[in-house]
Amino acid sequence: MLICPDKFASLPGALSAAPEAFVTTVAFSLASICARSVDGAARERAALHVQDWLGCAAAGVREAVSTPLAAWAATRPRGPAALLTGSRADMLDACLINGALGNPLEMDDVHRAAILHPGPVVIPAALAVGETIGAAADDVLAAIVRGYEAMIRVGVAAGPGHYAYWHPTATCGVFGAAVAAASLLRLSTPMTVAALGNAGTQAAGLWQVRHEDVMAKQLHTAHAAHAGVLAADWARHGFSGVTTLLEGPQGFFAALGGGDPARVAAEPDAGWKIFEVSFKPWPACRHAHPLIDAALALRETLPADAIAAIDTVEVRAYADAIKFCDRPDPATALQAKFSLQHCAATVLLHGPPALAHFEPSALAEPRVAALRARVRVASAEPYASAYPAHFGAALTVCTQGRAYEHAVTDALGDPENPLSRPAIDAKARTLMQHALWSAGRIDAALAACRNLPGAASLDALTATFHP
Repeated sequence: MLICPDKFASLPGALSAAPEAFVTTVAFSLASICARSVDGAARERAALHVQDWLGCAAAGVREAVSTPLAAWAATRPRGPAALLTGSRADMLDACLINGALGNPLEMDDVHRAAILHPGPVVIPAALAVGETIGAAADDVLAAIVRGYEAMIRVGVAAGPGHYAYWHPTATCGVFGAAVAAASLLRLSTPMTVAALGNAGTQAAGLWQVRHEDVMAKQLHTAHAAHAGVLAADWARHGFSGVTTLLEGPQGFFAALGGGDPARVAAEPDAGWKIFEVSFKPWPACRHAHPLIDAALALRETLPADAIAAIDTVEVRAYADAIKFCDRPDPATALQAKFSLQHCAATVLLHGPPALAHFEPSALAEPRVAALRARVRVASAEPYASAYPAHFGAALTVCTQGRAYEHAVTDALGDPENPLSRPAIDAKARTLMQHALWSAGRIDAALAACRNLPGAASLDALTATFHP
């Protein structure tokens, strides 16, 4: 809801500047863009992302990180919001628990230009608020669309300089969670700006987490969901926030790696950003997906006996793919998911990668280890300059005296190379099966996601969170 400037003075402590200054801030522009009406097609798309997140989060419950999360949740008061780890919690605790579960398997949705994953932050935030206030599913879906919009716009404006040290899913995620919560709580524009300011001052998440095999990366998504919802809930009660947090001289863009705050509000009438978000088919870092697609295509062209005789494998990609995924000797499942070398070797030998191909026993397979040692990686054109608008890679295999090559401009699941609806459904079903969900529970979950548009509540969906 947009508020006319002459009515700002009547609102509780949501402003720290005169109305004229307030309406020129980046946060005001962002709040206004996100306040647009959400159409049925965008709600349908949001429901598809809820399904994708639910599959990822259900499988995340089987990962080691869920054990301390469940133990901590058991010490907290019960509340109205369903937890995937079991039981129920209050709104903010649900943001933390469910917010930590969508990312462990590296299969969460992704926006290329923003270089972030909106689903594991915005969706648990919206579900926690929606279930707490008894919102209709359409309102929750609209909140998700708006949250994706805010998170992606800030991420695109932050750019690769920010990504060098900061995890944008965490740092930009606070804005997405804040807008999603503000939408459901029906905050005025000034209150939404306050929420954005107070969410942004909590922005955090350093890439040092990728250098150790620890659980800290899941804290990033959990904290982002929690911080955004907390900021919106406090704004609802009149808690003021910095209106120039994004563009100020000591604000988000100035402090966290540059970027261009003016880009946050660029093309304000453009279609919803949620339609630009990619679905990930493979259980590995998205930077490895173009290589995986190239290896799958190349595998189909190689003679039957050529794979066993491979001499060298050359991967050409973009700088961030090398920076994050140049790992020739991974020792854990997480490291393998961030290893171009392992992805190339296992796909060439075994075909489409499954979760089992990243387990320690698969890493130690002699054929995989031997081929992994023959993989060389480098940043090269045209992939380097096309990034991050396009995630591409080329693969060259030398075997039996011949060279075979395949190049990929856009990874499977990107808007230019989309996954079909049956493939998206199959992904969710596979992840839920990995989570040991029964066939009936899986069918109920997929049906609940399909039926979210127009549903009176979230009850059918959240009923599937517990066995």
